[in-house]
This record gives sequence, C-alpha cells and structure tokens, in this order.
Amino acid sequence: MSGDAYRKAGVDIEEGNRLVPMIKELVKKTHRPEVLAGIGGFSAMVTIPKGIKTPVLVSGTDGVGTKLKLAFMAKKYDTIGIDLVAMCVNDVLVLGAEPLFFLDYFATGKLSADTAALVVKGIAEGCAQAGCALVGGETAEMPDFYPPGEFDLAGFSVGVVDKDKIIDGSKVKAGDMLVGIPSSGVHSNGYSLVRRILFTQQKLKIHSRIPELGATVADAFLKPTTIYVKLITKLLKKVPVKGMVHITGGGFYENIPRVVPEKLAVEVTGEFTIPPLFQWLKKAGGVSEREMFTVFNCGVGFVCVVDKKHAVEAAKLTGGRIIGTVVKRVNAPVIFRKKYF
Repeated sequence: MSGDAYRKAGVDIEEGNRLVPMIKELVKKTHRPEVLAGIGGFSAMVTIPKGIKTPVLVSGTDGVGTKLKLAFMAKKYDTIGIDLVAMCVNDVLVLGAEPLFFLDYFATGKLSADTAALVVKGIAEGCAQAGCALVGGETAEMPDFYPPGEFDLAGFSVGVVDKDKIIDGSKVKAGDMLVGIPSSGVHSNGYSLVRRILFTQQKLKIHSRIPELGATVADAFLKPTTIYVKLITKLLKKVPVKGMVHITGGGFYENIPRVVPEKLAVEVTGEFTIPPLFQWLKKAGGVSEREMFTVFNCGVGFVCVVDKKHAVEAAKLTGGRIIGTVVKRVNAPVIFRKKYF
C-alpha cells in the first residue's frame, strides 16, 4: 500500500487523478484536425493548417486578474474560463492570426476536482467560441500558497497568419475610420477599481441587487468577455482591415495608439451610447470621464481601422459603430471631441 505522506503535506494526487476523466471529453471536443497529440502527454503537437504559404506563429498569454475574486465570492466557476481564453485569443486576433491552440495553468492551494472541472468547462467553451483546440495545461496544487477556496489562472494561445496577411497598422493613414464593436460588459480589466467601487465605496455584497442595472452584482460583473474571433474572421473575408485593437487594460488611451503610426492620431467623435453598467460605475465611484476611458472599454471591446469607403459596411457586418477618424497628429495620440458620459 502506498503511503499518504504527500497527502498529509497538502497534495492529493488522487483528487488530481479524479479530475482527468472529468475534463477529457470537454477537451477532446475542442480539437482541430491539426492536433496530433494533446492532453495526457508531456507536451502537445499541432501542425500548421494547409494553404498558408508563409506561416507566421503569433502567441499571446494573459490571465483573468482580480475578476476571479468575484467568482470566488459568488462560487461561480463555469464562465471564468471563457474570460481566460478571450483575453489571449483576442490579442492574437489583432494581427489577423487564426488561433490554433490554447493551454491553461490552474494553480490552487487545495485542489477540488469539481471546481477545476467547472473552470475547464468554461475554458473549453471559450476555445469552441474561438475555434481553437484546448491541447493541455497544468494543474498545480500548492499547499499554503493560496487562501482556502481560491486559485489563479493563466492562459497561453498560439495562432498562425500568412506573412502577407499580417495586420499591424502600418497601412493606416489619415482619413481612415474606426469601427467600434460592442463589449459584453467590463470584460476582464479594471476589476481592482470595480471591486473598490462595489465593496468599499458602495458597501455592496456579491448578490446585492443594483436597481439601475436590474441585476445583481454577480450577474452584472461576471459576464464573460466577448470572443471576437469568428466575427472578425468573417469581416476579414469581405473588408480590407488595416488595424485592429483589443480594448483591454489601458482602455482607449493606451490601446488604440498601438496600431496607429506615430505621426497620426485618432479623434473619437462617433455617436455611440455608453452602456448603463459603465454609467453606474462612473457615478458610483466618482470616476472622471478620462479615467473611465483609460481603465475600461466603456462598451467598445474591439476596434477595426478601415478605409473610409469600407467603414459603413464594416460596422454593419460587425454590429458596431463608426466611433472615430484617423488624423494627422499634433499633440496627443487620442483626442475626444465630445463628452460621452
């Protein structure tokens, strides 16, 4: 009979073994034809899709941040994995790359196979939405490292794009227009400020109802991040896109300049409405309009830069709005020409 010294030290190998069959089918359903070997081995093998003349691999890594704290409070673990995938694949997408595969890192003080399985369920759902394969990951049980009932998540995605089709913003010129595509909510950035507003300033609980939003804190702030892969893939087949932006930490002010040449700037002038969730955050937290657009996506989760003649079509295809114009830069790289809050 094997000893139980390791279990007494805080690591339950049997619990880890119980997790594998719980997630095996979830993982298998995400696999693409290019997957040669996935979960179960020491590493995964994936080939390059056919038809790409000069393949360039594009990688991205990210986490969910302190949005996890809300998931712990609500004991809701089945959607946080979607956030994890979204934060990685949306970043890979901005270069025009197709996400191929995804790996996750799940670390906790004491492993609960049931909780981990729910997290992986969300990761698998995120991969399905992105059309990429979940080929493996790492589950680490580290006693005394995390508070009871808590864990951390990180993700890694690799995509591929033909070298001739890379979208890096280098072709953006004055007169081009920005099409903003809606977000599902706060997504997975700014939650340190969100939590301060909710729990310190407003003294709310995770299941408190916010009348202005017609929802509880958990329902309003645990909506998973939108995955834009399939929508943008369809757009790229019909409209030449010059630059793309995933609005994450840094909001409009820091993310949009990444795809605009240094001698150019962006004027935000479009007629778009700030969703009630962000209006509530601004009022409840006493946050300035500039900081709102620096910390949050304010209802615009993804931006495409296109030639003026394609702007209306791009907006129609994505369900977005024309939110601004590229101009010659004089001072700041991002200029708001009107008040939005």
